[in-house]
Amino acid sequence: QVQLVESGGGLVQPGGSLRLSCAASGSIFSILRMGWYRQAPGKQRDLVAEMTSGDSRNYADSVKGRFTISRDNAKNTVYLQMNSLKPEDTAVYYCKANLVTGDRYEYQYWGQGTQVTVSS
Repeated sequence: QVQLVESGGGLVQPGGSLRLSCAASGSIFSILRMGWYRQAPGKQRDLVAEMTSGDSRNYADSVKGRFTISRDNAKNTVYLQMNSLKPEDTAVYYCKANLVTGDRYEYQYWGQGTQVTVSS
């Protein structure tokens, strides 16, 4: 069993910064990719940023230049540094991981979500 635990959400003023963390734990053989998605009320869940095991990074156009994804392999943790936040960044942010578990099967896991609210 694998769990993804997110932290770091909250309320921030426009122009401010937040750092999200997502730690994967359990029977993990290897992590193929980890990333962040977000879902605003009444909208679909969209990719924000993702990072592969080969350190390739992919960002949504709306966050390029403002958000940075990084990873600590030793801790099986992925981070999302969010700068210059805008009200339209308000959403529930979900961590997603594609990984190979100890039984050598590939699975996809989602975190529980963390609320990010950008408002004055």
